[in-house]
Amino acid sequence: MRTLMINVCDLETTKARMLDALAGRGSDDVLSFPSEELLFTVLTARRWPVLRALTGAGPVGVRALARQLGRDVKGTHTDAQALVKAGVIDKTVDGKLHFPYDAVRIELGWRAAA
Repeated sequence: MRTLMINVCDLETTKARMLDALAGRGSDDVLSFPSEELLFTVLTARRWPVLRALTGAGPVGVRALARQLGRDVKGTHTDAQALVKAGVIDKTVDGKLHFPYDAVRIELGWRAAA
């Protein structure tokens, strides 16, 4: 089972994780955002169901996804395109949407200021 971890972390941590992944140490199945605000700008309340529906589904067309979600095609397309542009989901050569994960884990945390 392939799991994507979505988190918020600083640029230095993201760079270190990328270097580890390129060197074969660690996982590339992490999507990091530099702030909570950006995470919630990209992953809006309307886009979570899109992501959930694509999880483990294989490639899916926008019309089929819209039917599954009970939404209009235009709104579904707009949200899917925003997720593609942000690198959250992929688009196949034939235009279908693909999210190559079977699960998603979200990690958010705060610490008191020193």
